[in-house]
Amino acid sequence: MTDLIIRDVRVVRPGVEDVDTADIAVSGGRITQVAPRIEPGPGTTVHDGRGRLAFPGVVDAHQHWGIYNPLADDTASESRACAQGGVTTSLTYMRTGQYYLNRGGSYAEVFPEVLAAARGRSYVDYGFHLAPMQASHIDEIPALVAEHGVTSFKIFMFYGSHGLHGRSTDQNAFLMIPEGERYDLAHFEFVMRGVQAAREAHPELADRISLSLHCETAEIMTAYTRMVEQAGDLSGLEAYSASRPAHSEGLAVTIASYLAHETGLPTINLLHLSSAKAMEAAMLMAGTFPHVDFRREVTIGHLLADVTTADGIGGKVNPPLRPRADVEALWEHLLAGNVSWVVSDHACCKEETKFGEDPSDVFAAKSGFGGTEYLLPGLVGEGRKRGLALSRIAELTAWNPAQRFGLPTKGDIAPGFDADIALVDPDTSFVVDPAHSESTQQYTPFRGLEIGSTVTSTFLRGELVFHEGSVLGAPTGQYLNRSQTP
Repeated sequence: MTDLIIRDVRVVRPGVEDVDTADIAVSGGRITQVAPRIEPGPGTTVHDGRGRLAFPGVVDAHQHWGIYNPLADDTASESRACAQGGVTTSLTYMRTGQYYLNRGGSYAEVFPEVLAAARGRSYVDYGFHLAPMQASHIDEIPALVAEHGVTSFKIFMFYGSHGLHGRSTDQNAFLMIPEGERYDLAHFEFVMRGVQAAREAHPELADRISLSLHCETAEIMTAYTRMVEQAGDLSGLEAYSASRPAHSEGLAVTIASYLAHETGLPTINLLHLSSAKAMEAAMLMAGTFPHVDFRREVTIGHLLADVTTADGIGGKVNPPLRPRADVEALWEHLLAGNVSWVVSDHACCKEETKFGEDPSDVFAAKSGFGGTEYLLPGLVGEGRKRGLALSRIAELTAWNPAQRFGLPTKGDIAPGFDADIALVDPDTSFVVDPAHSESTQQYTPFRGLEIGSTVTSTFLRGELVFHEGSVLGAPTGQYLNRSQTP
């Protein structure tokens, strides 16, 4: 029995250069057939794809639900923004400490609260990356893998002397870690050893278990922030970029890479690389340590906006938006095949939270902004102009992150895969207006930017969840336990 046929679409698949016109048949939430002119049976729903491009539903592997708003609220609203942009799987970062749940303690206590807050509220499927913030969290990694299917973990390298938005004089209070502990290079080493120990304890899951790193160097940022503020000749996003210089990223990448080599951990993800120097360091380290399987992530924000084109200090994010030369360098690396996946780093921060008493003071503003709704259409639109193959977009947005993060039924349009599908009109552009977004953010640094393609329909496991500008139905997204086999 066939539940659904998506008729007349141009099917984009990872690793398949040809984009052929076909129908897609779905039964029980899975794709059963991709072929021309599939005949519907009794009771089959037929959706006319009208010749649109059919991409695998996007696996947005870097989001932050619940960082500035209650997790339950963000799960409901920001998953709607996901569906609007063709994102059918959100992997969102979570940690203890200030922001998020604003509490410390063990993940045995905290993570059930996280799952309960999100349950039944998401319009897309979702999972979590967790950050071991204190020594006892490292001991919990095997249980998180086995009991909850969490297979990806994170280190925030810049928290050495920085908080989320800038300098922090009391690391333990901000991170809510026990007295006497430090969140420093030694902790990072021990986290790596703990993740590798989990890989060895679960050899059947080893390829799914990885560690992601936010690579910036706290001491460099502290010194340069002071220099930029004292000089006073830069403002806005240019000042923020200068205060967190690109070589800070490159140095952190180098340190992280050597620690991976030292600890024998081969599955390392270098997050949101924002500059030519960061990419240079990442490529050098890949050549130096070929036994480490580095993956290199770039965000759509760093590909579409720079310090002068973003709409004001709403574009403050970590690592910062960079000058145009860095944007062009990222595109060169992407087109050369050096980027593993593209994400949104979506973090909804409403206007009343984002800006300080002086809305022009970038150092008083909060860090992060949304953008998952612009990820696929933005990459299709700008990528086509630059000669990026459609199959490569499917790899960057769906296949590659699904494979790395343990989602074997996501990321392709082929029999046996979840019927997660985004239909895209590549010939209809739109100008970004935050009023039209399903996110509750209210502003965007992309305001006024022309996005070169449009998502017209999104299917989650064969259910139409977004169509022609509207999110449909009730939330049916499921938590993804990534230690389970399909």
